[in-house]
Amino acid sequence: MATTEEQIDKKTEESKLSDEELNQIDKIIEENQGEEGILINVLHKVQKIVGYLPREIQIRVATGLDIPFSKVYSVVSFYSLFSTTPRGKYTIEICTGTACYVKGAEEVLKRIKDELKIEPGETTEDNLFTLETARCIGACGMAPVVVVGDDVHGRIEPDKVSDLLNQYR
Repeated sequence: MATTEEQIDKKTEESKLSDEELNQIDKIIEENQGEEGILINVLHKVQKIVGYLPREIQIRVATGLDIPFSKVYSVVSFYSLFSTTPRGKYTIEICTGTACYVKGAEEVLKRIKDELKIEPGETTEDNLFTLETARCIGACGMAPVVVVGDDVHGRIEPDKVSDLLNQYR
């Protein structure tokens, strides 16, 4: 029986993962089999392990949860929480909402772009940071706001960007 391109791609992508990572993914899937409305939670947990959700991992989740791949793909492609491309260890989100913009978010963003040498939507070569912008973080009283991973940093001044980034290097 001939090996299909999809099987080769799956093998290639999954071979980048350690046995431990694959076991963790399988355990998450197994723990949630038969549960209704669990897909987003499963995808979120799997993305925390892999860092993103390539097609091959989406297929593994779909197969393990016995749901159509199209359902998994539609959830992954709909929610900005999920990524199908490799992301940095830390995602940096700069709020560009009105309050943050007025308080200097544009200059903070410029400083981060200059220091990391990437644009929003890109990841640094060392896979440490992925840069994103957000319309509103919901912390207007702390404007301008930068979120790094799960950490919210308020009242960020452009000349303090290096210090902020160094906390995560």
